[in-house]
Amino acid sequence: MTRKAVLTSVVLTLILAACGESDSATPSPQPQTHGGAPETTATADEAQAILSGLGEPYASANLDNGRRLFRRCASCHTLGADDRHLVGPNLHGMFGRQVGEAEGFRFSRALEQADFVWTKAELDQWLANPRTYLPGNRMSFAGLRDESDRNDLIAFLAVETAR
Repeated sequence: MTRKAVLTSVVLTLILAACGESDSATPSPQPQTHGGAPETTATADEAQAILSGLGEPYASANLDNGRRLFRRCASCHTLGADDRHLVGPNLHGMFGRQVGEAEGFRFSRALEQADFVWTKAELDQWLANPRTYLPGNRMSFAGLRDESDRNDLIAFLAVETAR
């Protein structure tokens, strides 16, 4: 294979990985997923206990919709305790964690200098429009305008990143 062909193959693999797709010859960095989002591994009782602790509107959120919405995030973020960072940090244990802190991940200067803890309220504002919430961050996600979609995604993340 020529040097140009090798470089083209590497670039194509990186582009496909960033889009959440992979070449069949290249192992996927994603955890085992169903339709681009991890299967919910919490029991119904565990999920309900976590969501009840968050109160409304999260206690009555639609976790299936949250899982579907997470598909947009899965090409950059993982959720499991043993999952690696991708383009974005692994989100396991994010609630209650200082922004810009995830061992082994290099954050943008904006996130490193920010001074808040990830809570459901902070995440709601962030997910509405990350670019305006914290200018200078590198996240390319445009945001979720619909409040009920944000609630569903936050509920899903709370359940999936708690264990």
